Amino acid sequence: MLRVNVGLLSGRTEVLEVERASNVRDLKVLAQNSFQRAFLKLVTAGGRPLVDLDESLEAAGIQDKDLVTAVPLQAQLAANDRAFALWCHGGDHVVTWGDPEYGADSSAVQDQFRSVQKIAGSFGAFAAILADGSVITWGDPSYGGDSSQVRAQLRNVQQIQAASSAFATILTDGSVVTWGNPFNGGDSSAVQHRLRHVQQLQASGDAFAAILADGSIVTWGNPANGGDSSAVQDQLAKVQEVASTGYAFAAILESGSVACWGHRKYGGDCARVKTQLQNVKHIQATDTAFAAILADGSVVSWGEPGWGGDSSAVQDQLKSVQQLRGANYAFAALLRDGSVVSWGASDHGGDSSPVQHLLKHVQQLHATQLQTAFAATLADRSVVTWGRQEFGGDSSAVQDQLRNVCHIECSGYAFAAIVENGSVITWGHPGRGGDSSAVQEQFAAL
Repeated sequence: MLRVNVGLLSGRTEVLEVERASNVRDLKVLAQNSFQRAFLKLVTAGGRPLVDLDESLEAAGIQDKDLVTAVPLQAQLAANDRAFALWCHGGDHVVTWGDPEYGADSSAVQDQFRSVQKIAGSFGAFAAILADGSVITWGDPSYGGDSSQVRAQLRNVQQIQAASSAFATILTDGSVVTWGNPFNGGDSSAVQHRLRHVQQLQASGDAFAAILADGSIVTWGNPANGGDSSAVQDQLAKVQEVASTGYAFAAILESGSVACWGHRKYGGDCARVKTQLQNVKHIQATDTAFAAILADGSVVSWGEPGWGGDSSAVQDQLKSVQQLRGANYAFAALLRDGSVVSWGASDHGGDSSPVQHLLKHVQQLHATQLQTAFAATLADRSVVTWGRQEFGGDSSAVQDQLRNVCHIECSGYAFAAIVENGSVITWGHPGRGGDSSAVQEQFAAL
């Protein structure tokens, strides 16, 4: 037997006994169980990371009574509409699950992952930024899963944003590279000469908006859904923030007022509430409506009335609002006292009355996007859910596991939560990310 001293950076050390024929994976699993931490990287006393889990301890140079450091890693989640991706920041492996045709199968690119920094998801594809500034894509090519035509340009990438079927990236020099469906934002050639000193990107379902360093806006993609901002271009100066529904954009200006464009019915026309949109601090959106938090904590909404654009039924309750979360057809507002007010389509999360008695001391709100369900993280780090039961609104099957929740990510049909001990808990549509049982063993390898 080998006795290996495995220590955390905090100074805590455990003596772990393994067979001499064991490999790095065996030692890592022992360390994970001993420290109750799922995401660890083992490093030898000489400073060599043990990244090949199938390497024998003998080949790795691990001898009896050696010291190995277990470095906790930061686990991160990303989602598209039908799949999830889990990785550790700076790691070389990504675990994906959900619908294989929409990015849940990453086997074709798994050997290309090197020090993954960030992952973004379109409707049916993923794109990962690596530490060297390059990008790896996978999933359905029609949704941006194939970036081969711009691969040579994808260098020194700093930020990435996804529309439904296209991606856009900001490079270190402030320029932009796009790919995917050319009609929905994947082709930015018509405005490429204006895409200089870009600071931020936002996307509707079919278009992109770029905020430049001078606070002006450049848009491209489907003209009807926000790709054409010419009607309000003279208003788009000193823009502070841009939000989007699936069909329109809303920009907060330096004055605290708002300019909107895109599909008029789905948020692109805010004339009805224009005089109320003063001192706006933040905007959230459903797929077809906007809601703005004002400086006094009240809320103004517009867009499709039945899907969140009309908040009149709860207007007297919308006071001291701290946070808004929009799903596909409904909004939820977190108030200063930790309670929640919801509105929109009642069967899609707009009615939270069945769980209202549980919504106390809420800290964070989350929502699936395509089939509306909400999840609220409470102060004790438990979770309360409501909305479409089959798409995440019913978490009863995993409720006893949803304790000490650290992070929640949402696909279009399901939720995934990372809990304190590193476990990943999923619920919702099983074929679209709600069932991660097939990859649970892979989580330990991260």
